[in-house]
Amino acid sequence: MLHYSAKYLSSKQAYKFLSGSIIPRPIAWVTTLNKNKQVVNAAPFSFFNAAAADIPLVTLSILRRNGEIKDTARNILDTKELVIHLINDQVVESMNKTAASLDPDQSEISLNQIRTTASNSVDVPGIKAAPIRMEGRLHQYVPVKNHENQVITDLFIVEITDFHFDEAVFDKENEYILPEVFKPIARLAGNTYAHIDDLFDLKRPE
Repeated sequence: MLHYSAKYLSSKQAYKFLSGSIIPRPIAWVTTLNKNKQVVNAAPFSFFNAAAADIPLVTLSILRRNGEIKDTARNILDTKELVIHLINDQVVESMNKTAASLDPDQSEISLNQIRTTASNSVDVPGIKAAPIRMEGRLHQYVPVKNHENQVITDLFIVEITDFHFDEAVFDKENEYILPEVFKPIARLAGNTYAHIDDLFDLKRPE
């Protein structure tokens, strides 16, 4: 096998190795409000996953670029609120448009004419077309630092307060999300995305 010592890697190499190896990754398409709650920000992140179920917690890592905090991270710290959306083919093009870098006072939602809907427990609006969305509040913030004590990633542990499911992707009787209907989009590396195909079951040992 090819071997690379992490201590000799550039940050670009480390990112490529992580994002190319840890696949597929779910995409968190996140809406937030700025401090004065006038600008709705939207951006996608794939360093995202579930963390706990006794209270529903998810993790969201927002990598800094050249040490600069991103708008989404700043908004979460200011307002303690966000809405996380999961992605399928219906919204993937809109999601990709919101990955563009804008000034903090510009709204990806307004610029791309993305329809929103009011949330139940937070002031942040949700994206109407997304098949699954989760309202959330900040549970814990961890500023992740490098060996020189500089913050390189803003790690958020988010408590989900409300779940919203499109009726088509949800079996209400059994309370199952239907992956074959949901057809989530997963993040790979670079500009590459994927669908989840060829589902199979494997019984866990006792």
